[in-house]
Amino acid sequence: MELRLVEYFVAVVDQGGITRAARALYVAQPSLSQAIQQLERELGVVLFDRSGRQLRLTAAGEAFLGPARSLLGDVGRASARVRAVRELRTGRLDIAVVSTLAADPLPELTSRLRAVHPGLVVRVFAPGSPADAVGQVRNGQVELCLTTLPVPADALGTRELWEEEIVAVLPPALAAELPDPLPIEALATIPVVVEFSDAGGRVALDGALEGAIGPVVVECAHRQAIWELVMHGAGATFLPRRIAESELRDVVVRSIEPPVWRGVGLVFRPGPASPAASALLEVADLMRRERSPEPSR
Repeated sequence: MELRLVEYFVAVVDQGGITRAARALYVAQPSLSQAIQQLERELGVVLFDRSGRQLRLTAAGEAFLGPARSLLGDVGRASARVRAVRELRTGRLDIAVVSTLAADPLPELTSRLRAVHPGLVVRVFAPGSPADAVGQVRNGQVELCLTTLPVPADALGTRELWEEEIVAVLPPALAAELPDPLPIEALATIPVVVEFSDAGGRVALDGALEGAIGPVVVECAHRQAIWELVMHGAGATFLPRRIAESELRDVVVRSIEPPVWRGVGLVFRPGPASPAASALLEVADLMRRERSPEPSR
C-alpha cells in the first residue's frame, strides 16, 4: 500500500470531500477519486458511502481512519528523526580508538566535533591493538577507527592525518646518566614502564623501539599511573612529544637518535559515510592542516 493513498484518504476525510481535498493537495479531482478507489481495491472494502450528496465514511472507513492517522503520525515522526540525524542535530558516532591515541588526539577531536554538533553522542570503543581496531571497522562494530599507521586496511579507506615524534620520558636521576639525544642502542640499558592491556597483552611500542628497549620493570593497564610511575622514578617510558611536554611534570624529555616517528590516521569502510562520520573527517582534516607545520620524518 502506498503511503500517498493513505494521505489522500485522510485528506478527503479532513476536508469533507473530494473537491476540497483535491484543492488542498494540489491534485486533479479525477486523480484523487481514482486514488481512493485504488485504496479501496487494495483493502478489499468500501471506505466511503457515495449514495448521498456528501461522502460519508462506511464502518470500514471509520475502522481504517484511526490506524491511518497513526501511520501518518509515525511516518512523520520517523522522518523528523531522520532529518535530525542528517542535519546532525542528533545522532551517534561509534569509533574505535587505540589506547596510545586516547590522550591525544581523541579529546581534542571529540570536543571539536561536539562544539559544532552538540547533539551528537560519541561512543568510544577500546580495541586491544591497531589490528583489532581495523577489525572492528571491517565487521561493522564501529564506523571508523583512530589508529596508528600503517595498518593492514585492504578494502577499507584510510585517511593519514599527521606524523608525530616518539620521545623517551625519563626521571631526572636516570636522565642525568644518559646522553642527549639518546642513542637508540642506549635503550637496552634503561628500565622501562610499558602499557598493558587486559584485552591484548602488552601494548606494542612504536617503530624500532620494540626490539631496542631494555628490561621492562612495570607493566601497567592505567595510562595515568604509568605517567606517575615515571615521574616518581620507576623507569622510563615512550610518548608522543606533544603529550610528554604538556602532560607530565618533573621529567626529562629526550629525542631518540635516529628519531622515531609514527603515523596517525583514520580507517573507515568504503562508500558514503554517515553524516556524523563525515563531520568527524572534516574536523580531523582541519586539525591536520593546523598541525602540518610540525616536521615530518
